[in-house]
Amino acid sequence: MSLEILQAKLELRELVDAYSNLGDEKKISEQMLLLTPDYKYKVYFGAQLVSEVSGTKQLEEEFNGHASLVKRYFSINAQHVVKVDGDTATGVSYSQMKMVRDEDGKEVITDYSVKYDDIYVRQNGTWLIKERTAHFTIIEARTLQG
Repeated sequence: MSLEILQAKLELRELVDAYSNLGDEKKISEQMLLLTPDYKYKVYFGAQLVSEVSGTKQLEEEFNGHASLVKRYFSINAQHVVKVDGDTATGVSYSQMKMVRDEDGKEVITDYSVKYDDIYVRQNGTWLIKERTAHFTIIEARTLQG
């Protein structure tokens, strides 16, 4: 494996981690800077497509609306396997996300186990996410104790 491929893989991992970190911090406008303007995002719950968004303007509106309903987020990224081909790459990454919301005066936490299928492009020396398909494979909600 060449040094260039290793460098690209490191940069892509940092991109995926930065995306999650900014989401956890609700820095949505900064998160949008990690995406191409024509970004495509699909979300599946099991086999059912529940959301499909094109463009960062629409995505930012949706993410801000969602973030307004969530008290706090916490994400952990796991495996990240990528194939680099010049200035394009594909990747699969796994994430565990937690979201805490208020429901009927109680804090409810929802745990999500997610697999992402990504397409990346390098523009002006910077890697960006061009497409992301999120597969929410396990979803569990419960009232927080204490």
